[in-house]
Amino acid sequence: MARVKYAYEPKDELNSAKAMGYEMDISFKHAVEICRELKGKKIDEAIKYLEEVIEMKRAVPFRKYKKKVAHRRGLQKWYAGRYPVKAAKHILKVLKNLKANAEYKGLDVDKLVITHAQAKKGRVLKKYTPRAFGRATPWFKVLTTVEFVAEVR
Repeated sequence: MARVKYAYEPKDELNSAKAMGYEMDISFKHAVEICRELKGKKIDEAIKYLEEVIEMKRAVPFRKYKKKVAHRRGLQKWYAGRYPVKAAKHILKVLKNLKANAEYKGLDVDKLVITHAQAKKGRVLKKYTPRAFGRATPWFKVLTTVEFVAEVR
């Protein structure tokens, strides 16, 4: 397995923490929308937000991938949203890892703000579904890598 680099390097490595979820089996589109919503929040706020999404009490606004997405109650300044529970569970693990990394470095977790949140496509797993008359239909699974960087503000 190759070593994956972060797309963003903080200016001050001593006052920042990083965490990455590598090639997770979650929807890329859901991960993009969750990362957009978490950027700029404090770590504890982001963890609380994802726990509410998992309990389906709070919707994630879908701003880019919004075609045929229903309206949801409780969204500020937006209309379309969903409850991506599976992606939220996986990203919550990465955020808890980010918090643990910050505590290990001796940083004040209350002052950390997520300055970089990104989802990128990983490897593609190729599968085939057998069909009638000796044919087969391809079925591709795209794995998703999520990375977070938090800095002291």
